[in-house]
Amino acid sequence: QVQLVESGGGLVQAGDSLRLSCAASGRTATTYVMGWFRQTPGKEREFVAGTGWGDDSVTSYTDSVKGRFTISTDITKSTVNLQMNSLKPEDTAIYYCAAGSRWPMANPFIDYWGQGTQVTVSS
Repeated sequence: QVQLVESGGGLVQAGDSLRLSCAASGRTATTYVMGWFRQTPGKEREFVAGTGWGDDSVTSYTDSVKGRFTISTDITKSTVNLQMNSLKPEDTAIYYCAAGSRWPMANPFIDYWGQGTQVTVSS
């Protein structure tokens, strides 16, 4: 079993920055690829960013966040971070940390989800 606990969400203004963190625990946590998804009411949960533990060569972003968001891992602390800069109102969503067993990451191949953290960007 793997447990994922997110933190760092909140209410910010357009152009501001936020940093989300995900603490992963469980014996096999670092054997998964890790990522962030987001969801708004009435829409399917969508991929935002993904990476491997300590492996920057395995990193992917959805087009709408490229150049603004950065995903990183700290394997010594078993944390996955998402630095979000230049936030836009359309980034407003619940953000979920995810652990998957396949790459690229996609909803059907996610083995574990966090509980989600709300990010709200006002205009």
